[in-house]
Amino acid sequence: MSKHGRILVAMSGGIDSSLASVLLHEQGYEVIGMTMKTWDYAGSGGSKKETGCCSLDSINDARTVAVELGFPHYILDIRTEFGDYVIDHFTGEYLEGRTPNPCVLCNTHIKWDALLRRADRLDCEFIATGHYANMRQENDRFIVSKGVDTWKDQSYVLWGVSQESLSRTKLPLGHLRKTEIREMAKERGFMDLVNKSESYEICFVPDNDYRGFLKRRMPELESQVMGGNYVMQDGTVVGKHEGYPFYTIGQRKGLGIALGYPVFVTEIRKDTNEVVLGIDKDLERDGMYVSKLNLQKYARIEGPLETVTKVRYKHEGTPATIIQESDDRIQVLFHDPVSAIAPGQAAVFYEGDDVVGGGWISKSFRQ
Repeated sequence: MSKHGRILVAMSGGIDSSLASVLLHEQGYEVIGMTMKTWDYAGSGGSKKETGCCSLDSINDARTVAVELGFPHYILDIRTEFGDYVIDHFTGEYLEGRTPNPCVLCNTHIKWDALLRRADRLDCEFIATGHYANMRQENDRFIVSKGVDTWKDQSYVLWGVSQESLSRTKLPLGHLRKTEIREMAKERGFMDLVNKSESYEICFVPDNDYRGFLKRRMPELESQVMGGNYVMQDGTVVGKHEGYPFYTIGQRKGLGIALGYPVFVTEIRKDTNEVVLGIDKDLERDGMYVSKLNLQKYARIEGPLETVTKVRYKHEGTPATIIQESDDRIQVLFHDPVSAIAPGQAAVFYEGDDVVGGGWISKSFRQ
């Protein structure tokens, strides 16, 4: 019998999740490794070789760690549930004129649920991942907080994990920095992991060409939306675009239009197939509404709460007052204007290092 019980570890084949399994094994857990197969990129018609967490090389790398340390390793095929939920949501959001965040959706609605179901079948009390974030229990709440490595912190992508799921989750890397993880891997002889490059791309769009993915996924789309108008803030038509789903708020490059000064996408109008352009100042917003909430630190936000709010993963965050207007809507009032807020992205609210909660941006506004 192990010292701490049995734990199912999500292993992508990269250095972070591999070291998470190593550390838990050394702490005395009975580790079972599981690599999730979410996507076959070759089936999408892309030109780039399959890479990242779904590739055969990554699966083999995860298995090698398990074999060396002597714990079981399984491959979990979740391509059907991933495709039906994450990819359908991804394409659907662009068709609605929004900018999706499939990695957050996958973490919170696919991977955690899939892991917990398999954990039950394997009699595992806990699951674990290699995310750079911390977690603690305070009274009756399980609270995610920032990892000590501010550059690698991944608390933003965990806002949607439910209290029930958090109660069975371990995050062994939150107190470590990436440099320490690399040194640990070297000390244990896992040089292949140390030298392995990291992927920051969407797993099913590894060439970063989301336009190409949408066109391959929906061949009829281009003919349906091609030739809409670029319009300025005052409604002046200044050119034709390739179709509203192929643009995102804040985009400057790839517009195919020259006006003699820098312009950005400031609004996407699905109903009229218009893409609105403006200067950088036109991107600024004073507030936004966030819906489809998941709260972690509090069961409900009573009264105005001062937070630092992030509107995208690499956003440093902006001081903001948040007001919970209903069970499923929060109004956010920024202390200073925020640029390029894209409906469809995740907003995450922080109190110090703690994740208060988050949701999906539904609308931004100026006061």
